[in-house]
Amino acid sequence: MNIVFFAHPDFLEHQSMPRFTRMLADGMQERGHAVQVWAPQPICSRLPGPGSLKKWFGYIDQYVLFPFKVRQRLKKNPADTLYVFTDHALGPWVPLVADQAHVVHCHDFLAQRSALGEIPDNATSWSGRIYQRYIHRGYSQGKHFISVSYRTKEDLHAFVSSPLTSKVVYNGLNQKFKPKEPTEARVQLGNRLKLDLTSGYLLHVGGNAWYKNRLGVIELYDAWRATSTSRLPLLLIGEMPSQALQDKRLASAFRDDIHFFSGVEDTYVQLAYAGATVFLFPSLAEGFGWPIAEAMASGCPVITTDEVPMTEVAGGAGFLIPRRPHEAAQVAAWAQNGARTIEQVVGLTAEERKDAVAAGVRSAQRFDPVLAINSIEDTYKTIIEGPRPNTIPLDKYSMKASPNEYQSNA
Repeated sequence: MNIVFFAHPDFLEHQSMPRFTRMLADGMQERGHAVQVWAPQPICSRLPGPGSLKKWFGYIDQYVLFPFKVRQRLKKNPADTLYVFTDHALGPWVPLVADQAHVVHCHDFLAQRSALGEIPDNATSWSGRIYQRYIHRGYSQGKHFISVSYRTKEDLHAFVSSPLTSKVVYNGLNQKFKPKEPTEARVQLGNRLKLDLTSGYLLHVGGNAWYKNRLGVIELYDAWRATSTSRLPLLLIGEMPSQALQDKRLASAFRDDIHFFSGVEDTYVQLAYAGATVFLFPSLAEGFGWPIAEAMASGCPVITTDEVPMTEVAGGAGFLIPRRPHEAAQVAAWAQNGARTIEQVVGLTAEERKDAVAAGVRSAQRFDPVLAINSIEDTYKTIIEGPRPNTIPLDKYSMKASPNEYQSNA
């Protein structure tokens, strides 16, 4: 196949999307396909100016200059090329190839749902609502879609009523996460972070996006420390903390045991997962939830939110707590409830912990990157070549009664 991947521009400084694009491009090249990656280049966005103005310069690069270049390139591309949009947020470019073979990868529709007022935790400005409508007008012209979870697929069908193809392919882990001896992992990580971690620690990995609920992580930790005899520290690895997060830490009675780290090398993130006593991931929402799979694959018990897709990724191997309530008056009770679950996991016997780790590792095997790329390749081939005889239509999927289990309508 000749495959062109449409990707986010580097000047947006995304983290997960470039990794996803590399996984797709490298995987398809290894299978012998001809691959190109098309993305806007920083032209106007290089111009000097305040941050708010540079955002608009970036829009010119993405939605004025880049489409012009794409139209030129399309004239030279083979007619049998498959055009792949690595994220549905690239929707404004979909009309450029809507009448040619194409597929759109969908990660989450949180911004789209927020723009409709469906998520009170994330109010959207008037300009943001206009921008999300612009994105929707674009990807709604798509005909073939691949979602990273059944929750994302469900949201997709609320925005695009009758796609020709709608398949779920779980993300493949893009690093070699595997269990390590916890004591050794803690020593190595402690040396890197200049902390004594030999007794263990609680861990969160993620950014400052509203749905990651990093404030809730600290609330859970505070509630747990207030009732537990344990003094394990809390490590939050990811983006530099926002001012609200810094203020939350300073207001904590356990501030000296709450540590933020950014720019941590992948090798040490892997060690952090492997050495953690428990991984806290109380997200308000996700499209998939990479860190859940990463932690389980690394042999770390996971506490996450009792809602899809977090339950879908945990696959019955996680310890579940309710979603953090939007109403401030209910947060304290939520944190106290979550603290009891933390104490349960921290207090697991050696045999109980062994069973929990084994269940997590088994669950994480669903996210083997080779399986993911194979399934994606099969879908690409079906789109470019047409459906093969005696195959199940890709859009014939439904949920079982349990929100944690899914099956095909075969």
